[in-house]
Amino acid sequence: MKNVLTKALTLSGLFAVAINVQAGGFNQSQLPKEVQVPAGNQMVMATHAKGNITWKCEDKGGKAAWKFAGPRAILTDIQGNHKVSYYGGPATWEALDGSVITGKQLATSPSKAGSIPMQLVKANPSPRDGELKGVTYIQRINLNGGKAPAEACTMNKIGHTMIVNYSGDYLFWKAK
Repeated sequence: MKNVLTKALTLSGLFAVAINVQAGGFNQSQLPKEVQVPAGNQMVMATHAKGNITWKCEDKGGKAAWKFAGPRAILTDIQGNHKVSYYGGPATWEALDGSVITGKQLATSPSKAGSIPMQLVKANPSPRDGELKGVTYIQRINLNGGKAPAEACTMNKIGHTMIVNYSGDYLFWKAK
């Protein structure tokens, strides 16, 4: 029952974002300023991600620590249709039409406990025509999970990897 409720709430949140996109706007005022997209851009696609983050236990100067090793997620539209694949590194978003973008993280802001942070990414131009051509920014919000494992990374676990599931919303923006 909890999973059904969680999915319904997630879809209702994404549905609200999608309605705002269709209405020609999205109010970022409830997001931390650090991850707000600059004026002069408009949201063109709202997606929901389900995927995982790989963490690797590494030796950092004689101390063991979890290091982010990369994401893998499927981004879907409000109807649940696969729109974009997300993978890395480097972080890459690839639409089913072949358009592809990478980007540079500009800012993060804490999310709920146990979750990776919200994020604002400046997109690099897509070398291919398609849905992602002209995307200027990507926003990651409404996150659940993905944070580095709670299990200790110790010197005897160097080289081990752990995969942590996460979900969230990715919003794609283009210049007006």
